Amino acid sequence: MKYYIYCLIAMALASYLPRVIPLLFFRKQIKSRFIKSFLFYIPYAVLTAVTFPAIFYCTGNIHTAVIGTAIALLLSYFKVNMALVALICVAVVFGLGFII
Repeated sequence: MKYYIYCLIAMALASYLPRVIPLLFFRKQIKSRFIKSFLFYIPYAVLTAVTFPAIFYCTGNIHTAVIGTAIALLLSYFKVNMALVALICVAVVFGLGFII
């Protein structure tokens, strides 16, 4: 039972501290352009770091994942709607799963 309590405390601290620490250090409005841009891009960087490796392992076949990623990058380069890119890539990877 003690193990679960320690895990619960660790999870609470891990989710609470990143939210409280900026409040402790940044009491006044942030004027530095560097810090503002750094804080602006953190969510995008974290999302990319979490999502991109998962793309290659979610299908169970690295070849279909690479082809699907290449198609997604190509379609997004031509500014195709994001929902359409996702649908096309899912259909292509699903179809390739039967072939490869």
